[in-house]
Amino acid sequence: MRNFPRALTPWLFLLAPLALLITFTYAPIVNMVAYSFTDWDGVSPELHYTGARNYTEIFTRQDLFEVFFVSGYYLAASAVQIVAALYFATILSFKTRFRNFFKGVLFFPSLINGVAIGFVFLYFFQDGGTLDTVLRLFGVHTDHAWLGTPFSANTSLAGVSVWRYLGLNFVLFLGAIQSVPGELYEAAELDGASRWQQFRHIIAPGIRPVVTLTVILSVSGSLSVFEVPYIMTGGATGTETFVTQTVKLAFRYNKTGLASAAAVVLLLIVLAVTWLQRRLVPDDRVDLV
Repeated sequence: MRNFPRALTPWLFLLAPLALLITFTYAPIVNMVAYSFTDWDGVSPELHYTGARNYTEIFTRQDLFEVFFVSGYYLAASAVQIVAALYFATILSFKTRFRNFFKGVLFFPSLINGVAIGFVFLYFFQDGGTLDTVLRLFGVHTDHAWLGTPFSANTSLAGVSVWRYLGLNFVLFLGAIQSVPGELYEAAELDGASRWQQFRHIIAPGIRPVVTLTVILSVSGSLSVFEVPYIMTGGATGTETFVTQTVKLAFRYNKTGLASAAAVVLLLIVLAVTWLQRRLVPDDRVDLV
């Protein structure tokens, strides 16, 4: 073993994880791309090459293309989510009464399983459910079906998404803010800087890499929403998302080729958005001290 090339030693440690990565990530992606050019139903051993017909169908069929507009609700919700998480993280990073209690309250929803959240809010938004009961306590009487129209249903589901993922973004921002050297805050206070000035000139530049990461995660998550709309509406009332549509195409209608094409389109969109975001907002190193 003494004559074994030392340059190959790191590759021996990487052999197992690389084998798992190739087997369970890259190989399925290659198969998915290959299936996207066929009419495979997911069961039959026979499949026929169809060229780009599946991709053409995705962008020309109105019922398949509408999911792009549904993603707009979740993109708007992700913007609200990031702003709210950054606001609470900034407030609770300073000395505030009961701040540990509020940290737990904000982070708790991210610990709950998505299926459980779907069932909880299904009863929350149903006619005469929790939301209507709370509104009646404040003298507001409504017979509005919160999940009965595309606009109200998608708005409600997007609101659930904000509630669920706010805590995760909050923790990321809070950790980034607390990593900023405390001496900078002390010097800013001695110079008479307000909280807004401290945020603008110290916090915002210091946490820019984390904000970039959060935006990427939020955009990709907005395009791949699945659990909550699948549990609460099953894609009805115009709430079908890209992933719920893909699952239905593959497992309900046995159109694995078309579903694979949809998955490839989603992957390309996420990669394109990530590349564009990195080009517009480069992740430069920020040195505050």
